[in-house]
Parts: sequence; structure tokens; C-alpha cells
Amino acid sequence: MSPYVLYSDGQGNIFEDTSLYVVGRTGWDAMPIPEEDWIELPEGGSLYELPDRRGIGIDVKTGEMRLCEKGWAVAAFIPPAHTGFYVAAFEAIPDAQTLPLFCYTAVGWYDDKFFVPATRIERDIRQECKGYDDNKVQLGVKDMLEAYPHNRLVKHIAENCALTYQCPAARNYFMGRWECPIPSSPACNANCIGCISFQPETEEIFSSQDRLTFKPTAAEIVEYTVPHLETAPYPIVSFGQGCEGEPLLMWETIRESIIEIRKHTKKGSININTNGSKPDAVAKLVEVGLDSIRVSLNSVRKDIYTKYYQPNNYKFEDIIESLRIVRQNGGWASINYFVFPGMTDSVEEYEALREVIKYTDLSMIQWRNFNIDPDWYLGKIGVMDTGESLGMRQLMDLIHEEFPNVKFGYYNPPAERMVNYDEDFAH
Repeated sequence: MSPYVLYSDGQGNIFEDTSLYVVGRTGWDAMPIPEEDWIELPEGGSLYELPDRRGIGIDVKTGEMRLCEKGWAVAAFIPPAHTGFYVAAFEAIPDAQTLPLFCYTAVGWYDDKFFVPATRIERDIRQECKGYDDNKVQLGVKDMLEAYPHNRLVKHIAENCALTYQCPAARNYFMGRWECPIPSSPACNANCIGCISFQPETEEIFSSQDRLTFKPTAAEIVEYTVPHLETAPYPIVSFGQGCEGEPLLMWETIRESIIEIRKHTKKGSININTNGSKPDAVAKLVEVGLDSIRVSLNSVRKDIYTKYYQPNNYKFEDIIESLRIVRQNGGWASINYFVFPGMTDSVEEYEALREVIKYTDLSMIQWRNFNIDPDWYLGKIGVMDTGESLGMRQLMDLIHEEFPNVKFGYYNPPAERMVNYDEDFAH
């Protein structure tokens, strides 16, 4: 089985080119995709035209690689809970426009179905498209805005996150279930190249959403999170969201919030999604009841991390220390690992990941698809040769084999799942 290349006519129509088999991209290189890596495009996935780019495939007759000249290349967005193994392979024309901040997984057509090289890395169903009910979300928004008429944070999560950006976590909150978001910081201490909430005016790409514009108070946070922890199934409240800066810059407010939350309820878990830049602050939060941390990074190699994050007043070693502090105090520590085939699965990255796992006693790897134009990203960080690649499947197998206690997934686990990972989750 080898799916055929897809191309777009530039008018919103997609066709298959039966003269070319799909190849995948890893780093800068295009290569055949092993048959076992293909799965049917999951529900909730979608297709993108890649303007100014020609897809690359293998000629079905000659076996040689060549371009598809019939139209623009096509890539897939694969939905949450799935991790892609190969990026779409293409060749850009000179001065091609930079692609928006989405993931671009290879995709093909076979037996009247779309296929992608990916795996379902997570069994939790919390962000399944079929699990959302827009009527329930809108009713939940109405009820919560009436219940908390003066709470700026509830208003932000309702009008911006749930209704405008269709944020899965915000929509789940208004449906009364699972993980509840707590945006808490309008500022950031990193200048990530692919930031989804802020891009300089000099850049040629745009942030996909607007950033939080105010500093929530502890009272605003506690007011709506305590009822969620008391009533939701598998409840989590999470500081740090895509619509804000770095939550650790507001650690004093977060600390006050955790203290107040735990005065009212012992249920559920309290999590922070962060860049991990302030280990001293993390230690203070763990002292008052922070249960888990998720640190986002594009690489566990200092030089690659620094070129992408461009940190202000912190260094790579700080984020590793934050993970270690949480584990030393009995908490759950995850990394939000931006998967870029060819970089993430390089031999050098694998060796660095092994050392991080051993030093921190890491609990979990969340294998997240990297939302970025691959050419633009590699150009920005100045990587012209990504080195020897293991392949994403082999990388995962090797980590599983050496570190069987490190969990693989896509979402922050609730308190129940931290104890019984394979059974206690939304399903």
C-alpha cells in the first residue's frame, strides 16, 4: 500500500495524482514512508493547500522522485491525540509566502480514503470533535456569564477562547467537564519564533489568537475554578494557556490562588503549563499544592531550544530544574514536546532526551505536533543539516524500552490518572 500524492488547483479543490506515490519529509529530506506508518486520516482532521509549493512524490513507473506539477502541494492537519511521523514533502518556489502556524503532516489518497503517517498517542477523548455540542457550549457560556457577571477571566474564556477561537479546553469548561483553563499572564519572558499569541509587526506571519490583556486577581481565579473542581468529572485546573504569556511571571497571584482553592476543596488536580523559566517560583507553588507541571519545548538541546525560544532573563538549565523540583516533591512532570520529524528523532536529540529523563525523573512526554512552516523554522534557527534520524516510531520505541515508567500522551492527566494511568481518564 502506498497512497497517491494530492494536489490543489488553488480554488479549494483537491485531486489525487495517480502517477505519484506520497513521500514524507524528515528534516530537509524527502523519503518513502513505511507502510506500517499509515493510518486513515482521523475524524477532526483537515486538509491544507500549500500555496507556492509543489508536492514531491515517487513516480509509479520509474521509481524516481519528482515534483507534482499539476497544482499546489497539500498537507493534513491531524487532530489532538495524534502525533505525525512525517511532514508533507514539497519544494517551494522562490519568494514563497510563509505558511501560517499550523502543523503540516504528509497526506495521501488510497482506496477512496485519506491517509496520514501518524499514530494515536493518547486514549483520552477530551478533545474529540464528535464530543462537542455547540448548543451546550453556548448555554454554558450564558449560564457562567450570568453566574459570574463581574469576573473578567470568565468573560475572556467565554467570548475569546470558547466562542471566537473554539479553544477545546474552554469549550470543555463550559460543558462542565475535565480540564479548565486559567489564563493568568499578559506578559512573557520568551520571544518564541512561532508564538501563537504574539508576533512582531516586522514578521511576515500573524499570531493565530490575541493575548490576554489584563492581570487576573486571585479572587477571579478562585471564584470559577473551585466549583469546577467540585463538580466536573476528572477535574483539572490549568494555569498557562495559548492565549497568554508566561504564567510564572504571575507566580505570586497563582500561589495565592492555589492556597485559596485548597481552602475550599481538595478535589481534582492543579496544573501549570509553562516554559519552566523560574524554578524558585515553581518550588514555592509546589509547597502550597501545585500537583503537576507541563513544560513546553521544541528541543532538549540547549542551542536548538535557545534559538527558538529566545529567552529573557532565564536559561535552558532553569526549565530542566523546574521539572526536577516538581518530581523531587512528589508531583507529576511532563514535557510538551513539539514534534518536528528529522529534528525530534535525530540521534543527537535522542541522546539529549535520555539525559533529561534520567536527571529529572520525568513522568510523561506529551508528543505534540509542531505548528510551524518547516522551511521557515529551520531557516530561523539556522539548521541546514539535521543529522542522522532514527524515525519517530523508532524513537518512541527506544524511549519506551529504556524508560518504561515514562508515560506517553497528549493531555495533562487528572489526579486519578496519575495513580492509574491506563484506566482512569475520560473515555
